[in-house]
Amino acid sequence: MSAEYATFGLAPAMRAGGVLEGGAYQVHRDFMDFIVDGRPLLFQLSDLDAVSPLASDVPPAIFTAQVRTLLLDAQPPLEGGRCVIYGCPECEDIRCGAVTAVIERDGDDVVWRDFAWQTDATADLDRNGYAGIGPFRFRGEEYRAELERLLPDGDAAPPVRRRVLLIGARVAVLAKLAAALRTIGIGAEITHDAPQVPDDELRTYGAVAFGRAVGEKERAAVRAAFARAGADVAYVDGLAPIIPLLVAQIEQALDHSPPELRRLTRLAPQNGGAAVEVTSACRVKLVAYRLDRLYRTHTRELFDGMLAAGEHLIPLETAAVKGQAFLVARTMGSVRVAPMRRPEA
Repeated sequence: MSAEYATFGLAPAMRAGGVLEGGAYQVHRDFMDFIVDGRPLLFQLSDLDAVSPLASDVPPAIFTAQVRTLLLDAQPPLEGGRCVIYGCPECEDIRCGAVTAVIERDGDDVVWRDFAWQTDATADLDRNGYAGIGPFRFRGEEYRAELERLLPDGDAAPPVRRRVLLIGARVAVLAKLAAALRTIGIGAEITHDAPQVPDDELRTYGAVAFGRAVGEKERAAVRAAFARAGADVAYVDGLAPIIPLLVAQIEQALDHSPPELRRLTRLAPQNGGAAVEVTSACRVKLVAYRLDRLYRTHTRELFDGMLAAGEHLIPLETAAVKGQAFLVARTMGSVRVAPMRRPEA
């Protein structure tokens, strides 16, 4: 086994939820990702749709137990000293598939080795092992310090599930948007008087979404109320009354992962196409939404495939992006939104 050390860290990450075509939806999950040698370990595992066990919606006692397991203060839950590193974002059943690894002490060091895709009690390394991933040797002091910060008496808060405050004039649109957000696991409330909301409640929000009809005076009052409460929120200007588009905008705003650790970093109209930039090989899905003259919504999938790390120009169908049109690019971990042109006031 190599004696070369890898660095170990933790960083906020999310699995972007969304309202998809045909009425399907994808659940939003916030979690802490493992940062190995400065990069998310998840990015090394092809295009895996998964989250770590350190997720925001895990009950506090179970979250602490997960940390203790990774610290080797508790017995590994699987045969052969194996722990779940990444699991299904929709449930916790290993039968859906999970990335597992042996975590063990080697003197003062901690080693993660024998990564495998596992769907039952026993891992088959010959058939489902991840060749080329690990082993990783971490300095024990660094490793423990990072994880212990997540314990109840540590100096780092576990990932927090945030809510979204919706403000606008079109009650029916706001109600549909709130329902969609709740369906994918994001709390959402509607208000017309944010300055009267108690400060403690304002601090529970991660984003505020404004409808296009909300005036600047009302927007300024909302921003002032959140500033007085000491609440750090993202403000979203709704592009159009299209529910999947608004959900995607809010998902983008709720991404608190460090910019340098994101997989999907750019989406912009360019030379008749869409410029998309990713930091590692992954599957990208590009969808166009547009409103016609009668304000009917049209949806068109423009691209769905693997992209290598770097910037790519994806051709666009003219008919799909004429008029008031908007692009949504999505990977397993993030989502970005871009208008084809500035929407009318």
